[in-house]
Amino acid sequence: MQNSQYSECFPGNLDKVVTSVVKLLERRGLTVATAESCTGGLLSELITSVTGASAVFELGLCTYSEKMKSRFLGVSEEEIAQYGVVSREVALSMVRGLKQCSDADVCISVTGIAGPGGGTAETPVGTVYIGFDICGKQFVMLPELWKLPDKSRDRIRFAAAEFAFGIVEEMLMEAVQTNE
Repeated sequence: MQNSQYSECFPGNLDKVVTSVVKLLERRGLTVATAESCTGGLLSELITSVTGASAVFELGLCTYSEKMKSRFLGVSEEEIAQYGVVSREVALSMVRGLKQCSDADVCISVTGIAGPGGGTAETPVGTVYIGFDICGKQFVMLPELWKLPDKSRDRIRFAAAEFAFGIVEEMLMEAVQTNE
């Protein structure tokens, strides 16, 4: 996915992408689950706003604190101490823990800094790691949200959501085309 696709995030675009994802999941008989930190339940809210979501949505966890990431997703305190809660490693552990507890076909985790405070020179506002487990393929992406002209909290959260759903849509569409 091109990083430029999330820079012009509009509610209508996001709604279309999420609706597409839910329909693709439904058509393939797949399920989805989310584990969110900086997006605060936004991914779950967007999924459940689509008619038919009950056929595909398994679980939405908002594990905002480090303690909850450890308790519900199995992210180790040592890992958080070593890499920081906003890291590729923690996003991957979150998505692995989500996969284990939900057994959903598509799992998405989000950890990052939505701002307006909390950023540093090394980890600026807009640093958001998004973990994926899509039909067994696990990976983490770091969209360059710190480059957005508008780095407001809402813009970061919605851009992260659009990026995450865009990746899922792209991979599900590729899988559909491959199977046709």
